[in-house]
Amino acid sequence: MRLVLLRHGESEWNKANLFTGWYDCDLSPTGEEEARAGGRLMAAEGLTFDVVHTSVLVRAIRTADLALAEMDQTWIPVRRHWRLNERHYGRLQGLDKKKTREKYGDEQLTAWRRSYDVPPPKVAAKSPHHPANDPRYAALPPDVLPASECLKDVFDRMLPYWHDAIVDDLRAGRRVLVAAHGNSLRALVKHLLNISDAKIPKLEIPTGVPWMFELDESDPCRPISHRQLGDPDDVKARADAVARQAG
Repeated sequence: MRLVLLRHGESEWNKANLFTGWYDCDLSPTGEEEARAGGRLMAAEGLTFDVVHTSVLVRAIRTADLALAEMDQTWIPVRRHWRLNERHYGRLQGLDKKKTREKYGDEQLTAWRRSYDVPPPKVAAKSPHHPANDPRYAALPPDVLPASECLKDVFDRMLPYWHDAIVDDLRAGRRVLVAAHGNSLRALVKHLLNISDAKIPKLEIPTGVPWMFELDESDPCRPISHRQLGDPDDVKARADAVARQAG
């Protein structure tokens, strides 16, 4: 069984160094090229897919589209779900990361940004950043819509989709690409590699770098091997860039 995870390319709000979360910004020109480059890496590896899963946010959707175009595989079925969305950053959404650090201090910002179980302050129910005010979530029960999330919250809401949708595709013999976000993919990698709560805050997932997993056919939750595609120095540089975003 083969599973490939692909974090979206740089978005316009990544470029501006803003907390993005569920805000639906597009890719920057750099992000578009990162997505295409990820597609070229997968094509060079000889990868093909039977289905792609994305979040409902445009930066993940376009990353999948651009990568698959490089592979001449834009025809494959696509499934989108809010459970693959980025972490909701609550009242931090739209704020500059460095200015937030200067205002609240390193310790508080690190707790909000990288701890496993400390969510940022909740966004108000009437805020345009609350998903209850976004038509794409109108059919969902109000109690599943987050006003803020920590990584543990993302882990808990992502796992049902993994088990009910993605694992079903893997068991059916389908080769799966998941194009999603830094925190939804961190949550999935935590599950796949059994990373502890204490260690998962140190995991940085670079933008536009395909992460290929070979899975046990009898247990798609158990990786046999995994590796990130591309030049190791470039992969590390991208991961370091993610870590430096808050200054």
